[in-house]
Amino acid sequence: MKLTIFVPALLAALLIPSLADDSVTLTNQGNDGGSVHQTVNINNGQNIANINTNAGWNSMNSIWDYNTGFIAVRPFAKKSCYIHRMNKNVVPSIQELARLTKEKKDQKAPAGPPPRSVQYTVTSAKAENFAEYGKPIEAMCRGVPSYLAEEDRGNSFFFGIGGCVRADLLFLINVSFCGGIGF
Repeated sequence: MKLTIFVPALLAALLIPSLADDSVTLTNQGNDGGSVHQTVNINNGQNIANINTNAGWNSMNSIWDYNTGFIAVRPFAKKSCYIHRMNKNVVPSIQELARLTKEKKDQKAPAGPPPRSVQYTVTSAKAENFAEYGKPIEAMCRGVPSYLAEEDRGNSFFFGIGGCVRADLLFLINVSFCGGIGF
């Protein structure tokens, strides 16, 4: 009898932390004296990370949907949404994301390599069927022009001419969206 109560209690104790939500707010001082506020909300039950960046004219939202394998970035200045596949060689797992953001908040930023940089070319292909990207991305991108972006594998013509939108996501990834629509 005691074993039948103990086993479910033990399972609950082990599973609840993995299903818990994490929310961390970070403030980074910019080189120009300004500051950038980023809030990371992680829903472990749904495998979704939502990153809100408050940086004045360069403010944006980003959703990382680990279930569908897509990321959407919505820079407010561009009044558009860019959707791309999650590169699992660059994007940390959701568990690692939670750990790294908490360390950064506690000023114990992990020692290691600098942020990875990834560049995408925004295509003229509009996102039509939001179902494949998941409901969170659909909710964020619905109602604004939404475009697919493809990761560049090598040098891009647009990189050097300033036709890019930069999205620094935490201290982990520096992303550029170049060319295509809305530049």
